[in-house]
Amino acid sequence: MANNNKKKPAPNPKNKGGKPNRPRINLSWFYLIIAVALGWLFLNSEGSGAAGSMSKQATYSEFRQYVEKGYASRIEVNSDRRQLNMYVSGEHIRDVFRSGQSDKSGQEPYVVVKYGSIEKVEEFIDQQHEAGNFEGELSYRDEDSMLYHILINFGPILLLVFFWIFIMNRMGGGAGGGGAMNIFNVGRSRAQRVEVDENTKVTFADVAGQAGAKQEVKEIVEFLKNPKKFTDLGGKIPKGALLVGPPGTGKTLLAKAVAGEADVPFFTMSGSDFVEMFVGVGASRVRDLFRQAKENSPCIIFIDEIDAVGRARSRNTMMGGNDERESTLNQLLTEMDGFGTNSGVIILAATNRADILDKALLRAGRFDRQIHVDLPDVNERKAIFKVHLRPLKVDKSLDIDFLARQTPGFSGADIANVCNEAALIAARHDKKSVSKDDFLSAVDRIIGGLEKKTKVLTSEEKRTIALHEAGHATISWHLQYANPLVKVTIVPRGRALGAAWYLPEERQITTKEQMLDEMCALLGGRAAEELFTGHISSGAMNDLERVTKQAYGMIAYMGMSDRLPNLCYYNNDEYQFSKPYSDETAQLIDQEVQKMIAEQYERAKQLLTAKSEGHAQLAQLLVDREVIFADDVEHIFGPRPWASRADEIIEDSDNSDNPDNSEHSDKA
Repeated sequence: MANNNKKKPAPNPKNKGGKPNRPRINLSWFYLIIAVALGWLFLNSEGSGAAGSMSKQATYSEFRQYVEKGYASRIEVNSDRRQLNMYVSGEHIRDVFRSGQSDKSGQEPYVVVKYGSIEKVEEFIDQQHEAGNFEGELSYRDEDSMLYHILINFGPILLLVFFWIFIMNRMGGGAGGGGAMNIFNVGRSRAQRVEVDENTKVTFADVAGQAGAKQEVKEIVEFLKNPKKFTDLGGKIPKGALLVGPPGTGKTLLAKAVAGEADVPFFTMSGSDFVEMFVGVGASRVRDLFRQAKENSPCIIFIDEIDAVGRARSRNTMMGGNDERESTLNQLLTEMDGFGTNSGVIILAATNRADILDKALLRAGRFDRQIHVDLPDVNERKAIFKVHLRPLKVDKSLDIDFLARQTPGFSGADIANVCNEAALIAARHDKKSVSKDDFLSAVDRIIGGLEKKTKVLTSEEKRTIALHEAGHATISWHLQYANPLVKVTIVPRGRALGAAWYLPEERQITTKEQMLDEMCALLGGRAAEELFTGHISSGAMNDLERVTKQAYGMIAYMGMSDRLPNLCYYNNDEYQFSKPYSDETAQLIDQEVQKMIAEQYERAKQLLTAKSEGHAQLAQLLVDREVIFADDVEHIFGPRPWASRADEIIEDSDNSDNPDNSEHSDKA
């Protein structure tokens, strides 16, 4: 079998039709030609002197009269043009120029005169010197340079031209290459061709976790490298793959790995680069992008944040429709799967909002595959930590399994940020290596924000916050499905006056009982305030917001209500502005939400009343030490009735694949 892995030359001298590429003319030469023409026109035009000053044309006879009357202050002769400038003294300006005219240029006014013979002019000036009518001097000057005339006479015009080019450049954003002529290339594609070298090359080995997503994109690379392997069996190369997932999960990194592995031309651009204020520009850029791709096939096009151009088209043009964006999308749909063929061109795209994309864009034949890039599970987080710990000088006793368990719900970008923050914290304390405490501080910093130990709190406020946070800790310790506690603090962080950190169990589905226990734990802070201080405060706002959203989700979307069982009113159509249920149903949903929250609030109060002694000890410990851990809670209440499965999660790096989307902190 022939070797199909040979590297394709970067510049393809011929397109698919066999016609050579047309040479691209540098239009900047036209500006130089225009500038030379303007200078030549000026040199062959009449008049001289400083632009903007007061001047007028006069005959030689008028010139003689002005000099004889003593109006001239000095005379300048230009022998090349056979003309002279008679500069008028200040007290005679009104005698030479018309009444009411004033000089606003701040320059000396003058009269331009054509003469026939320089000898007669010199003879006349000598006579006027002897007569005492002219006491100034007669000077001579050569012709001014071309550059001088252009700058003096055409400087403002040139400034306006270059300012216009600059504005068009900014509006065009550098479309179609650099230079001052970008306005003429505004319809050209902004796609950048990625040139991969050994220093910047990203491979699949650099992408930790995401085994399923990597497997699918590896097949795309294999399609491009060895298409005969698939076409011999009658298979067709997929036209496109859409990378879908939350922000920071590695979608763009996967695309970079494809560019590093595929060894074919790789064009990349953002979805927002298509859309412009000029009508028709977006569609033109789409055509130019696919023209370049066809000329360099086989190749890959990567469109990042495709939702900027691929949003579902509006059914009603009166409700905020965008004709330019929709025409761009229509052109993209046509290029991806129209009457033309794009053999050897594969389109990769990334988005975190696949739900708003146009359905025509997602159908088979355009994006044949949707590759889900989810938040990493505990084993994938462990692998990601190993990648980002390579350049760090870490303590030899650091347990990567422990770090993976402490960061549920973190994306790959979050983990990279944790490693960087830990290194900064260690450097701030003049350490020689990064230790476990530095990583824990970095996790706290990212979740809760920067500690504000200098924030002034009254003793009453401090006690209220301690009671509030102790309420959360007490409830979560005694409920079966509440998240295991990690630590509680009353040191202000970010906008929160206190916070409790939990270690959520990683699961794909959640039962009603688990949600109710979590809701009860969230209400524990407000319940503790009411029970042990006799009043409630604004500190529970974040808790109430989360509880309310969760209750509405359980009732309106998940059908977890006795009066509205097995009903889902979730509506994914962003252009439908009415609720998918009646006003009576909306009232019933509100009643069920209020009932559910009231039941869990009463449940929290009952549990806190039964454990009031331990709660008081926990609150006092918080006041004294400001930060307490799970060991302190266990010392007061005894071992947790339901052991955490956290230590059982990491057994084999290939046996778990459960993403986690839980919250990590509870802000008072």
